[in-house]
Amino acid sequence: MSKLLYITANPKNCVKLSKGMQIGEVFLEEFQKVQPDVEIEQWHLYEMDIPEIDMDLLYARAKLSFMGYTKEQLSETERTKLEQMHALADRFIDADYYVFVTPLWNLGAPAILKSFMDCLFIAEKTFTNTENGPKGLLTDRKAIHIQTRGGIYSTRPMAEYEMGDRYLRKALEFLGLDLMDTVIAEGMDHFPRMLPEIMAKAKEQAVKAAREMAIENVHIE
Repeated sequence: MSKLLYITANPKNCVKLSKGMQIGEVFLEEFQKVQPDVEIEQWHLYEMDIPEIDMDLLYARAKLSFMGYTKEQLSETERTKLEQMHALADRFIDADYYVFVTPLWNLGAPAILKSFMDCLFIAEKTFTNTENGPKGLLTDRKAIHIQTRGGIYSTRPMAEYEMGDRYLRKALEFLGLDLMDTVIAEGMDHFPRMLPEIMAKAKEQAVKAAREMAIENVHIE
């Protein structure tokens, strides 16, 4: 059975309060129409215990990568945090499809998303280093980002300042995932009277994207 991992990074963990999650719900509903047997697992990052790269994790990774330590030689705290990071990455790897729903905050994504993505960058698990540079190992998987923006960042003068969608796409591409075009709802704060129109357009894009993702079955060895 295929699995879709639905990941939200918004403290407003309520569909009624989150415009992004409203669009995300439309995506999920359409996806399930095409693939009714798909397993959908939802991760709300603000409700999860996401390990952060602190001093313990920095030293744990350094000790194992180039300082000659074994896992058994790590401190209990270092070992526990490292195991939490690997466990989260293993759960992520287990999916076939990924849907990220995030807002654009202060030019970037919520900080918790960066902490989450940091947990996925594990050499020889999600990427490997080759003679031609790093190569992502999470191939044959599809992902899409649904992003909400208060302002207009798809055109100048603000286009060059958008670093939320740009970061997530580059990070996922680095890991080997196949990225679909981002579904964007923007200008909601700048043009509140146009909110119904903005949401309708984004939901229409989400439906189209869900159909496209669902009909392209993926197979993971």
